[in-house]
Amino acid sequence: MMVAIHLPQYMPWLGFFDKMDRADAFVLLDNVQYKKNEWQNRNRIKTPQGVQWITVPVTYSFPASIVDVRVNRQVTWRRKQWQALSTNYARASVWNRLRGRLESFLDEEWGMLHQVNKASIELLRGEIGIDTPLHTASEMELSDEPTERLLDICRALEADVYLAGVDGRRYMEIDRFSAAGIEVVFQDYEHPTYDQLHGPFHSHLSALDLVLNCGAASLEILRRGRGT
Repeated sequence: MMVAIHLPQYMPWLGFFDKMDRADAFVLLDNVQYKKNEWQNRNRIKTPQGVQWITVPVTYSFPASIVDVRVNRQVTWRRKQWQALSTNYARASVWNRLRGRLESFLDEEWGMLHQVNKASIELLRGEIGIDTPLHTASEMELSDEPTERLLDICRALEADVYLAGVDGRRYMEIDRFSAAGIEVVFQDYEHPTYDQLHGPFHSHLSALDLVLNCGAASLEILRRGRGT
């Protein structure tokens, strides 16, 4: 049983979904501290002028766990985001099929960031074709100590392999996983290219760009970036 754990992001990039696709179970680590100006409430799309941020405005009191961060309903972000998507992807091959789901998603009166993030992840993974079971850390009884928290998740899901991000080599206490009988493997992902609107290819966008441009080929393209 291979488990992958990741912070919940908004409309995540391809590497996020590669981890999900490789794992037997995927856990959204939503009970750790929210960090401003990272990927937890924003991502990027492509326009004729270059990349553009799509952002969920939030309100919170520092320090706050991701699961406690609220969507700022005083900001008209949903309409602006719909305009950005419809303007820049109207000529994408899958736009006409997917526009209804995106419009419904952005019509929702979201209250909490973790809710909108999970919904965006569910939308994209469904379109890509990934059916890995999804769990949320805030629904588990876990230690507050960072490494023990990860080990608790692995134990709860009866994992014998933990799929870590490439940056985990810098900070993970591998010996503690070994002592618990859990093998650690690291993701090796090189962003693939694909046919894309608006000029030369630009990588590391939201996976929404892949889905809208490539449709049913998205999963095969996603897997091209996989190393070991």
